[in-house]
Amino acid sequence: MGSPHRFIPNTEEDVAQMLQSIGVTSIDELFADIPASVRLARPLALPPAMSEPELMAELRRMSDECVSADDCTVYLGGGIYDHYVPSVIQHILQRGEFYTAYTPYQAEVSQGTLQAIFEYQTMICELTAMDVANASMYEAGSAIAEAAIMACTSTKRSTVLVARTVNPAYRKVLATYAAGRGIEVREVGFCMKRGLTSLSLLDGKLDDVACLIVQSPNYFGIVEDMPALADAVHKSGGLFVSVVNPISLGLLAPPGEYGADIAVGEGQPLGIPMSFGGPLLGFFATTSKLLRKMPGRLVGQTVDSKGRRGFVLTLQAREQHIRRENATSNICSNQALCALAATIYLSLMGPHGLRKVAELCTYRAHYLHDRINSVYGLSTPFTGPFFNEFVVASHRDPAEINEDLLERGILGGRPIGDDYPELPDHSLWAVTEMRTREELDALVRELEVLA
Repeated sequence: MGSPHRFIPNTEEDVAQMLQSIGVTSIDELFADIPASVRLARPLALPPAMSEPELMAELRRMSDECVSADDCTVYLGGGIYDHYVPSVIQHILQRGEFYTAYTPYQAEVSQGTLQAIFEYQTMICELTAMDVANASMYEAGSAIAEAAIMACTSTKRSTVLVARTVNPAYRKVLATYAAGRGIEVREVGFCMKRGLTSLSLLDGKLDDVACLIVQSPNYFGIVEDMPALADAVHKSGGLFVSVVNPISLGLLAPPGEYGADIAVGEGQPLGIPMSFGGPLLGFFATTSKLLRKMPGRLVGQTVDSKGRRGFVLTLQAREQHIRRENATSNICSNQALCALAATIYLSLMGPHGLRKVAELCTYRAHYLHDRINSVYGLSTPFTGPFFNEFVVASHRDPAEINEDLLERGILGGRPIGDDYPELPDHSLWAVTEMRTREELDALVRELEVLA
């Protein structure tokens, strides 16, 4: 006799045998330790069951009530961006051998997965000009946190200094990780005129810090003076952690060229859809000197006994995270599918294509920046050089402006006053290669009425 429930495979006989094996007579006995006073004494208040066609129709109706980025022109940024995703990426990702593959427990039978990760690591090294890269960082926030932990382990210090121009979400993740590790996190402010981390603000704050964490382009879109900042923290014996937008590296100097010890960032711009905020991909690269303290997966290339090329998980055991607080890290999940998307994207673009995307983002962002400065009621307060994002100050509440823009099919910039109280009525606007000159001009016409 089969199960009476379509999606529950256990028959009544199966249930009876399991209950007998554990020494109880009914499923209710499994909950005997839960006081009756906190148990629900009635059936769940669920609507009547639907047939599958009825359920699909209801889900479609609910979906139609949502507004997606596909329905709007998007100016949201702050870490997740509306870049073009070549169609071939999804075609390859959805192949069964990639789509369902998990962590390669047995390297000898996971050569395809390991090679894909190896190619990803190689490309991240080329992109950042660092010596070695890993895989399976969850997103940029956790990559920054892991970098801070690695810096503390390497320097035997327990304080990290992070610029307030680093993405607020990343700083919150850092604070969460640090609290459990006994790491003190200090923040350094920014120049209100230029919107970047000033060297003068670091005076007296670098003594005994394990690392200085700076993002460039920073959360305001401004390009920081990374060589000078790296030099300052190195003089105090600390490490320099560079947080970068990978698309910007098509134009800007990579972290390895200005002395970064660790380079991290968000890989979502590299062929991964926005997808309501996830899944994401943190990338992590470092120097050979710090290689053995690096968290996450590390795939190496070798040869077998017959001289044939092969790939292995190297320098750390697959299950090293069971060492808990003594582990290099506690990263257990595998981000190889997202890493594969980034690998395909970078292979499709190549150096020239990546530079072209970066140039389009820069040119179009600067075009909108200049047009917005001509709109009454709007201004751009920071004078520092920027990549593809910039901050706009407005006379009206940015949230109200965004509500009006949304009615016109435009997702406006993100209000940042909650994260930066000193910047009330300010919002962050991002422009990618997806935005056309016609869309930018249409936005300005709307702002001239709404601002």
